[in-house]
Amino acid sequence: MITKTQLKQSIDNLPEKFTLDELMDKIILIDKIERGNDQSEKGETFSEEELDIELAKWFK
Repeated sequence: MITKTQLKQSIDNLPEKFTLDELMDKIILIDKIERGNDQSEKGETFSEEELDIELAKWFK
């Protein structure tokens, strides 16, 4: 979940002129990073071996 502080910092780091698409891309990126951090803290990750097994299923 994104905090207001993170959102404000993201907006402050954008150039003076930007598109709505650029802003949305930035917000989506921050959200994905936060979700990944949360999953990592909860131990909801794959080991390298588990990842290899899942990838093998995808590329059959």
